[in-house]
Amino acid sequence: MESVLANEFVEVRNGGYYVAGTRIGLDVVYHSLKRGRSAEATFEAFPLMGSLSKVCGAIEFINANPQEFQAYLEEQERRYQEFTRLHPLPAELIERFEHGQRELLDNSG
Repeated sequence: MESVLANEFVEVRNGGYYVAGTRIGLDVVYHSLKRGRSAEATFEAFPLMGSLSKVCGAIEFINANPQEFQAYLEEQERRYQEFTRLHPLPAELIERFEHGQRELLDNSG
């Protein structure tokens, strides 16, 4: 990650990529776009990014560094899996979540 230089819209700190001047990781931008949101909708969903130009700059950074960013996403996933292995959710919390999902699905149709 250290070999990739950040730009005015992206900061590299604490072992991760962030929208400059925020605590919002680039993975948030990436997943928002992957879910089908436009840059504008991503900014509306995460106004603490500060400006639409920061969102566009973050997207440009992701597109300009595909291998490095993919490696970053894979490392984030590895860390997440390790965290959930060490700190599993209680069964009652999982049951409540699944119950809520079923209710949403039942009420949406």
